[in-house]
Amino acid sequence: MHEDVSLFRLYLLRAAYLGNFVMLGLSVWPGILSHNGWANPLEGVAVGFWGALSLLCIIGVRYPLKMLPLIFLQFTYKLIWVLAVALPRVSTGAPTWYMKPMLMGVIFDPILIPWPYVFATYIRTAGDRWRNRPLAPRDTVAVTTPNAQNRTLQEN
Repeated sequence: MHEDVSLFRLYLLRAAYLGNFVMLGLSVWPGILSHNGWANPLEGVAVGFWGALSLLCIIGVRYPLKMLPLIFLQFTYKLIWVLAVALPRVSTGAPTWYMKPMLMGVIFDPILIPWPYVFATYIRTAGDRWRNRPLAPRDTVAVTTPNAQNRTLQEN
């Protein structure tokens, strides 16, 4: 399945992961490392989320397809933010400086995502099991030996 994703698409994904790592890292990690703290705890949650996202994106540089859920997460939170926060603010005339990077993610993340791979991997393929498998009776296999007759061997 992963062979169907072009090398060009893999490099685009790697560039996106690297860009997230660098851009988020430069904007978030100095504040995290200086231990200034945040007056608003919700702002601290956002900064912690962005810090974690930036660190995990460096793994995406090496494993761009395995880390696709990070791109899904990024697209989803940016889309929700644009719809729930930015649009109401813009309609009242209140500007927000986050609008440009958020809109860029909403526009470019779906372009980066290799959709045929996503459908093959996450939609068409069976999911992980939900419970332990029931104990099955031991299977028996008939094996022909060069000496003569068939013997029944039990598999371990």
